[in-house]
Amino acid sequence: MDSGTIAWMLTASALVLFMTPGLAFFYGGLVRARNVISTIMYSFIAMAVVSIVWVLWGYSLAFGDGFGDGRFIGDFSRLGLNGIDVQTGADELMFVVFQMMFAIITPALITGAIVERFKFTTYLVFLVLWITLVYAPIAHWVWAGNGWIFDMGALDFAGGTVVHINAGAAALVAAIMVGKRKNAASEPHNVPYVVLGASILWFGWFGFNAGSGLVADGLAINAFLVTNTAAATAALTWGIISQIQTGRMSAIGVASGAVAGLVAITPASGYVGVMGAIAIGFGAGVLCYGAVLLRTRLKFDDALEVVAVHGVGGLWGALATGIFALAVINPAGADGLIAGNAEQMLKQLAAIGATLGYSLVATAIILKVLDVIPGLGLRVSENEEDQGLDLSSHGERGYVSDGAD
Repeated sequence: MDSGTIAWMLTASALVLFMTPGLAFFYGGLVRARNVISTIMYSFIAMAVVSIVWVLWGYSLAFGDGFGDGRFIGDFSRLGLNGIDVQTGADELMFVVFQMMFAIITPALITGAIVERFKFTTYLVFLVLWITLVYAPIAHWVWAGNGWIFDMGALDFAGGTVVHINAGAAALVAAIMVGKRKNAASEPHNVPYVVLGASILWFGWFGFNAGSGLVADGLAINAFLVTNTAAATAALTWGIISQIQTGRMSAIGVASGAVAGLVAITPASGYVGVMGAIAIGFGAGVLCYGAVLLRTRLKFDDALEVVAVHGVGGLWGALATGIFALAVINPAGADGLIAGNAEQMLKQLAAIGATLGYSLVATAIILKVLDVIPGLGLRVSENEEDQGLDLSSHGERGYVSDGAD
């Protein structure tokens, strides 16, 4: 932990935190005007709630030594960050900070599937339970040194399984259990917000991926480069498909394509070069665009396409890591399929299956319990939905015209 690495990791941590307000703008622009504050607040309040949960017990459950052999969950040895000395444990304290930012944005991603109808007070409780019971165990499996997926050798450099597949699976369950909006077909109210949010996400993602090596070195430079390459490729791919299909290149589409590319390169960013990044970005543009079209034919109301972009993008990214990984890029990793290591694909599939299965089941149980607890429940009333959640949940309006409305 030399001063240069400390400075870079503090910067990377701030960049990842900045992604959550970026997500708030991205999601906020996609909903109707009467729900913009509500949608932004889902992301903003996550920064408060998850930060507290993380330092009290979340980090300990995710990265503590673990109960028993420690393969499946951490323990309470780091409760309240107990035992981490500011001087002698500065490296671990830096890791606490960096990982906290990942924990903050992951449940915020889920909210795109349930906007305009989910009860805010229930969401606060959901945040606490989901980070504790879903995010922390999966983070331990994948990133803790004694986690079973880590020990198996599956590759996830910056969160393809822990963040994106996890959030995508939870979003699918939430969208189905919460049910459709009364008027699911609605036009985004502020496209500039969407593009601004995507731009902030793109910027912050450099900390997300290039910081995940935990040191300022050549691997961080490569991760930065491939992150940008994949995002650019996916944005262009989505835009060209849109142009071919509709005769117009949608700004929302290009922004969504960029995010899809960023999602897909996340697990691979420490293991592939620029040619692999181009392939991953192209695949993300095609597959996520197709997933959006497919979702419109299905009956669940994933309002902001979380499953299509983060779920499908995360799945493709995790698989693509097993295809394009090169040990010459990162000796701590392994070669993938194109370098002759077919076994890596089996490890990636195992990680994907475990993450999907656990997140789907655990999220469903959490939501079911919250739905039957008196005073909670998942949905606002029909009157509140008609009025808009800005007024009904927060007593504020996103926009006021001449003070008269």
